[in-house]
Amino acid sequence: MNKTADRIAAVAFLAVGALFMVESLRISKSAYGSAVGPNVFPFLLGLVLVFLSIKLLFETRNYSGATGEKLPRQYKKFLVIFIAAIFYAALLETVGYVITTFLFLVIGFQTMEKGALWKSIAIAAGFSLGVYGLYVKLLQGTLPSWPIWFQ
Repeated sequence: MNKTADRIAAVAFLAVGALFMVESLRISKSAYGSAVGPNVFPFLLGLVLVFLSIKLLFETRNYSGATGEKLPRQYKKFLVIFIAAIFYAALLETVGYVITTFLFLVIGFQTMEKGALWKSIAIAAGFSLGVYGLYVKLLQGTLPSWPIWFQ
């Protein structure tokens, strides 16, 4: 943990979160066929980002002065998750939110920590189905659901 880098990141993400919140207020409040307007999700993302940035700022106050040994950079893990994110964005519309999010999360979980495949599958399925159910069914928002060949 680098105190200076974490503080800089916290301030930068705080600014981005605040910008998301301010700019989301300029988006129209309603959308055709959806009870949730297009401004709600960016505003909530900005709010979460602001809260997490403030939390990180407070955590940096408690960093000890001693610096431990540097951990090796994990370029291979970064590259795998980066490529998975590119595929996620490219396939989201055609394959659908639930399947692409599930696959992306399983790949991410297994990249970060090998093993416990069934645990990764259960968490990824619960998250992707839970978010889809909450946002689309409960809040009546829109997400690319299932591919045409799966319906």
